[in-house]
Amino acid sequence: MTIDGVRVPRFLYGTAWKGEETARLTALALNQGFRGIDTANQRKHYHESGVGTGLAEAVKSGLATRDDLFVQTKFTFRRGQDHRLPYDPKAPIADQVAQSFAGSLEHLGTDVIDSYVLHGPTARAGLGPDDWAAWRAMEAIHGTGRARLLGISNVTLEQLRTLCGEARVRPRFVQNRCYAVQGWDRPMRRFCAANGLVYQGFSLLTANRQVTAHRETARLADRHGRTVSQIVFRFALDIGILPLTGTTDARHMGEDLDVFDFRLAPKETAMIEALLAP
Repeated sequence: MTIDGVRVPRFLYGTAWKGEETARLTALALNQGFRGIDTANQRKHYHESGVGTGLAEAVKSGLATRDDLFVQTKFTFRRGQDHRLPYDPKAPIADQVAQSFAGSLEHLGTDVIDSYVLHGPTARAGLGPDDWAAWRAMEAIHGTGRARLLGISNVTLEQLRTLCGEARVRPRFVQNRCYAVQGWDRPMRRFCAANGLVYQGFSLLTANRQVTAHRETARLADRHGRTVSQIVFRFALDIGILPLTGTTDARHMGEDLDVFDFRLAPKETAMIEALLAP
């Protein structure tokens, strides 16, 4: 798909919790065919400079050019960080965003980020002054052309409605953990579809073990000659989710990407959606 002139892959490789293996696994994912990489300047859960090493390896080897790649990273507030901060915690929020973004450019070896994401609001409800300060700073970066698209993650529908209503540059992505027991975030997905936003879903497997272990999902996998994971990812695509995977296994990476040559029947999609419906 193309959003505001930016080519966005239909499947992203997520690099959270990879630690010192991040560079190797990023390079492996790219070798297996991924062209979209998700990270964050949050050393607590990500190793952004390791992602940069993996990206550089792919470009140097001729596997891909920078223009072939979709690179997404995030600004994370202090409460989501550990002691390895990418900014001065005493600086104004706008300066923290600028410092974190500059660090991301350096880590990732690039002069432009394809998607820059606010890594969750400061509170579970509403948007406070710090949230708006961060978003305005991100809008300023977007205005320079150094961040092509903006997004927000770990957000409620109420918060997203407020952001879309008052932002000068509206988010183009929402990235949430997606739970079957919560209807696969259906109201949020509907809002995104109606307002030109792309919903990115993460933890589609790990947050939904009851679905992956369910006999009906296994029957679907047998019927289509696919793995259970492939059925879940195909389901996600069919209901409008841009999925992320974080697998560390090369074979699974290949299998995850091998979901574009089949579709589920509408009744099959409806069955999965209803398995653990609230």
